[in-house]
Amino acid sequence: MTTEHNAQRLPETGFLRLPQIIGDPKTGLPPLIPVKKTCWWDGVKSGRFPKPVKLGLRVTAWRVEDIRALIAAA
Repeated sequence: MTTEHNAQRLPETGFLRLPQIIGDPKTGLPPLIPVKKTCWWDGVKSGRFPKPVKLGLRVTAWRVEDIRALIAAA
């Protein structure tokens, strides 16, 4: 399954947690953006990847719209 195919299955709006974006080999969840966790956070810090939204003290997520735009720009 390609990244574009996975992106088409995303909801129109909402939030995604990090494993939903970069994948999770433990659960077999395929990545939308195939990078490692450290690379993702470096990209967030540098502005290459979208800024997260804090939904709670220990809950960080990204807007689906921002992830769709990132995939479309690639």
